[in-house]
Parts: sequence; C-alpha cells; structure tokens
Amino acid sequence: MRVATWNVNSVRQRVPRLLPWLDERQPDVVCLQEIKLTGEAFGDLLGADLADRGYQFTAHGQSQWNGVAILSRSGLDDIRAGLPDEPGFPDAEARAVSATCGGVRVHSVYVPNGRVPDSDHYRYKLDWLAALRAAVATGPQAVLVCGDMNIAPADADVFDPAAYIGQTHVTPPERAALAELQAAGLHDVMRDRWPDSRVFTYWDYRAGMFHQDLGMRIDLVLASTPVASRVRAAWVDRKARKGTAPSDHAPVIVDLDEAPDGDIGPVVPPPSAPRTSRGTAKLPQSRQ
Repeated sequence: MRVATWNVNSVRQRVPRLLPWLDERQPDVVCLQEIKLTGEAFGDLLGADLADRGYQFTAHGQSQWNGVAILSRSGLDDIRAGLPDEPGFPDAEARAVSATCGGVRVHSVYVPNGRVPDSDHYRYKLDWLAALRAAVATGPQAVLVCGDMNIAPADADVFDPAAYIGQTHVTPPERAALAELQAAGLHDVMRDRWPDSRVFTYWDYRAGMFHQDLGMRIDLVLASTPVASRVRAAWVDRKARKGTAPSDHAPVIVDLDEAPDGDIGPVVPPPSAPRTSRGTAKLPQSRQ
C-alpha cells in the first residue's frame, strides 16, 4: 500500500498538478491538507475525477481556510471529522479527518501554525496537539498520522537553526508536544528511515528559498509499530514542488509491504543547491 501526504495549499489551485500526480505516483491512500474548500465544494470539484481513478474520498473543510481530506483506493470506513474534545479558535476548525483504509486507521491532520510564540494561537496549537494525542492513544494499534505538523522535530529538520530563533515551529514546547504525540507509540517514518539525511518538505515561496534548498521538514508520516514494521520505502517527491504553480510543500510518500520504485531515498530529484553554511541565509520575513 502506497500512502502519501501533501499540503496542497488550495486544492482548487492545485488541480492541474494533483490529478497528473495521482496518475504518475499511483498512491493508494492520500492525505491532503489546506484544501481551502468545504467538503461539498471538494466533491463538486474533484468527485468525478477521483471516481474515475478508483478513489473514495472524505473531506472535512471550510471555505477559504484550512481543510483536510483522505482519498483511498483501499477502503474508507468509520469516517470521523475532527477530534474528540477538539479545542477551537474560538470555534473548532477543519483540521483533522480520520478513516480506516486497508485495515489501518489513517489521520489526515493540519496542525495550527501557532503564529507567534506565547500568543493565543500558539497556546491553541499546543492544546490541539494534546487533543490529537488523546485521539490517537485511544485508537486501534494500526495507525498512521499524516500531515502538516507545522513543527520541525529537530534542528536537523531546518536549513539553519539560527535563522529560526524567535520563530514558531522550532520552540521547545512545540517539539515537546510533538514528542508527546510520538510517545503514544508512533515512529517518524522518514527520519527513522534516513537518520542522517538532509531532507525538507516545505520551502517558502519567497526569496528563491526552494531553488536554494532552504527549507524545513514539517510534513510527517507517523506510524504505530505494526505499521512502521511494514515500511519498505519513504521519500519526499521534490519533483512535485517544481514547475508552474506548485504548492509550497512537497508530498511525502511511504510504501508499505513492497516498494515498486525501490527505496529511492528522501529527496527526488537531488537538491538543486548545495548545503548552505549556517548564518549565511535568513528567513524571507527577516530580510531588510
């Protein structure tokens, strides 16, 4: 079973890329984030095209913001939108949907950004992660949590830790909340597979960050032990970030049981720029 997760940053904008990507990569289960459509609008936009490709789908969305979906050719049962006891800002947002696909409980999640450390939205992010952990801890043993976590798990997951001082995504409380989620029995599939590799999943649109390979790894596939033991390949489809009108995120692809393309590594194709020395590049918003 091939599982993928992708923050598409507006599925309406990404249709010309999403459908050919489905045809090329042939994933069995796809978790999407930031669809920025209601569930009804998602069905109107993509329902026929997905059905033609053999996908069932569920979408939990809201207009203009947030929104998550699961596409599956491996069954789609026991669908649940949202999380039990999910906090809101102030109301609950469309950030989580789960279903059972091929005997695995799959969660597609879009974790709140946090905006500014110690802000109300930052505290909301931590509370939301606690609700996600509680939901996963009470679920079945075969679990995948896939999505945009808006947290880089470690300094190795950003191009330069010094550039992120004072920013969200890297603070100790955020990383501790992610570690608590993993303590529910989840493995970071990509990092377990490639412990020493430079690998990113997100590059800011501005200042040529992608072409300089100045990114972050914030899109994760977390697997319970029974599922993690089935992993045969894990990689970032960097090709999907290239070209015209891409998302600012690249898909993460994980193959269970068999790897039709082989275990081809964390970045496809290789980075377009060499490693940058620490302190020589800044985040776009911090440029003068």
